[in-house]
Amino acid sequence: MQNTTLRTTPAAPTADGVRSETVVEMKDLRIDYGDFTAVDGVDLEIRRGEFLGLLGTNGAGKTTTIEVMEGHRAPTAGSVRFFGQDPSNRSLRSRVGIMLQESGFAPDLTVRETLALIGRLTRRDDDVDRVLDLVDLRRRRDTRTGQLSGGEKRRLDFATAIFGSPELIFLDEPTTGLDIEARDALWHVVDRLRDEGATILLTTHYLEEAQERADRIALMHSGRIHRQGTVAELTSASPSTISFRLSRELTVPFEDATIAPGGGVTIPTTNLQEDLYRLLVWSRSRDVELEGLNVGAKGLESLFRALNA
Repeated sequence: MQNTTLRTTPAAPTADGVRSETVVEMKDLRIDYGDFTAVDGVDLEIRRGEFLGLLGTNGAGKTTTIEVMEGHRAPTAGSVRFFGQDPSNRSLRSRVGIMLQESGFAPDLTVRETLALIGRLTRRDDDVDRVLDLVDLRRRRDTRTGQLSGGEKRRLDFATAIFGSPELIFLDEPTTGLDIEARDALWHVVDRLRDEGATILLTTHYLEEAQERADRIALMHSGRIHRQGTVAELTSASPSTISFRLSRELTVPFEDATIAPGGGVTIPTTNLQEDLYRLLVWSRSRDVELEGLNVGAKGLESLFRALNA
């Protein structure tokens, strides 16, 4: 994927310069399958220019929620609106780009034909070769999609989502099957789209990607949004850990510290910066080496483990 100038339309700022227009609004969404409720009263809002990570444990109802948001399934109750309209409204096709986990391209169409077809179906105008340059597929433009590798198909999936620079982009497991270089290139393009005002909804099992990139995270569990907020807000109430090993027996100045056989020390903390500073001052004043010092800030993975506990 190459660094090519993107043709996007900046979001219109409010009077105070803040992009606060609601792009996605979900109210009391419920989806039933017979007697089973897959999604149970979900409320969610995404603002223009925001990057939201919608994450869920297995069976949380995330996929079903996404299907409703993409207009592929009707809700049992509640509502979803994009730009104030029902997502099944065909007039929204030119404003919304969707990268599915697997698109199922027609194997006999070439890469260029496939992307051009998507443009016609979604009513989004763009230069096909420009977009193929962005995803590093121009040299494969005349190759039938059935002959592409898994990673190349994934890049074509991404190309179909960003074709025409839509205002709202769904990225469903976007980096699955991509090597490190291709992942970095994909995120570079996403960053550029965001700079120009695009709104991003990400679903992924790579929690580190969501933790690093999303403005806000919504955690689904058992059909409901369990928690939502920034990563800092979600993890602030959970303790982090400081761990190291001592080569000699010492009393560590932390009441909650645990010392394992062999000198391994673990210190839980809800004030990481202050306690780490205090530990380093203590070790320096006593000429103590903290072997294998490691700081484990609480992340999304710990929250997921707690949800499944």
